[in-house]
Amino acid sequence: MATLAGAASMVAAGFILSRLLGLVRSVVIADAFGTDPELSAYWVAFRLPDMVFQLLAGATLSAAFIPTFSRVLLRGGEEAGWQLASSVLNLVAIATFVLAGLAWLFAPVVVPWLAPGLGEATGRQEELRALAVSLTRLMLISPLFFGISGMLTGILNARQHFAAPALAPVIYNLGIIFGAVVLAGPLGVDGLAWGVVLGAAGHLAVQLPALRGVGMRWSPSFGLRSTAVHDVLRLMGPRVIGLAAAQVNFLVIIFFASFVSDQAISAMNYAFMMMMLPVGVIGMAISTAVFPTLAQQGAAADPGPLRASISRALRLILYLAIPASTGLIVLATPAVRLLLERGAFDARSTELVVGALVVYGAGIFAHSGVEILSRGFYALADTRTPVAVAIVAMAMNVAFAALLVSPFGVRGLAGAASLSAILEFGLLLRLLDVRLGGLERRALRRTVGGTVIGSIVMAQVMVIALLLLAAAGIEGARWWVPVAQVALAGAAGALAFLAISFRLNRDDVRTVTGRFTRRV
Repeated sequence: MATLAGAASMVAAGFILSRLLGLVRSVVIADAFGTDPELSAYWVAFRLPDMVFQLLAGATLSAAFIPTFSRVLLRGGEEAGWQLASSVLNLVAIATFVLAGLAWLFAPVVVPWLAPGLGEATGRQEELRALAVSLTRLMLISPLFFGISGMLTGILNARQHFAAPALAPVIYNLGIIFGAVVLAGPLGVDGLAWGVVLGAAGHLAVQLPALRGVGMRWSPSFGLRSTAVHDVLRLMGPRVIGLAAAQVNFLVIIFFASFVSDQAISAMNYAFMMMMLPVGVIGMAISTAVFPTLAQQGAAADPGPLRASISRALRLILYLAIPASTGLIVLATPAVRLLLERGAFDARSTELVVGALVVYGAGIFAHSGVEILSRGFYALADTRTPVAVAIVAMAMNVAFAALLVSPFGVRGLAGAASLSAILEFGLLLRLLDVRLGGLERRALRRTVGGTVIGSIVMAQVMVIALLLLAAAGIEGARWWVPVAQVALAGAAGALAFLAISFRLNRDDVRTVTGRFTRRV
């Protein structure tokens, strides 16, 4: 537990810093552009370059490379491990270049289909489409860096080195902030795109020195006849399909939001980024830190340690994610006002973002839980099951979005995403529970039950605190009002939750505070 806690703390620190900078990034973008239609063109353009990276490096790292690399190191030694790492790195780099080139070539055909309603409401359809295509082609430089740096992240994490990979997203956000603050003035929304490219280059550069520390020995080989490379490619295939399903979920939001209004695309992105702050700090950080351990346990014959590790990591994630979801829902309005409402981001923009954020917040626990459950299957060298579940969730997301967007607008789109995430979480939990012969169900039920009770009390206390603040005259448009609301109501709710936790979730409290010293 001490080793895991140290790794998780380092990864969590990186995620926290990265997510805080992500909020700063949102703040400066909101100040400069609000929910202007040009910014919507930027969000549309962002999707294709991100898809190129996710479908290659994203598919390789957790599902395919780390388990195979761990197994090769265990059975074949250092030389065989670095040979595999070099081969996969070279293959991913070349494939990224090829796919990015094809995306650049076909961008004028593909991009307009991503958001067919973009610009219709304001009569600027051709202008905004052309801008989206231009921004897409510029940002397609970024996956060329990300394809390599993503693999470096996998190599370093597999060697239990978390500092540089945790710092890389921080550098990426700093690049976008530089684009928004410095480059957006003279270049407009093009400055944001250049910030993405600079951030991606920094994401790669900050990890290069760490390779020497872990003893990386690169060779210009592809290992096409290597059994280990074939294993990576075999495991990667289903994961590509799964990530494609996740990308479809993003595309569904943009597609339907473009018919709501030009501002709706930006509103959905702001709300999504705020929702992903707790998901990143809780679900992604814990899951990333524990995954190399899961991969090693999955390679062994005894499923007991793997079952215990996944169960306890899941309990920790849910213990933190459920109250985070509650707090974000109750404090959505003052949080958005505090973070975003300034400059070009006005009260109407706040209303749009809050509408989506409240509904997004209901799915935080599910998004966080999916991170660890999917990695449980990856540790077992099973990428097919989480992919099949992701495809089912994607189909439900499309259906829910088509059904809910017309009557509910951005709330309906956020609701579709949350419902599909909850469905995915439930299916993965059930299947992994059966696969491992039980995930310490009694302890899991105790954690969830106590956490839900604590979160209900927490919500009631926060609502009462907000009402008392309003009665005391702390309301209105003054700049310090949302600060007081978030700080005071949030602190009161957190204290109430901790009080309940000490009664109902004492083991979980000890885990979070570092006094729970049993081995995971």
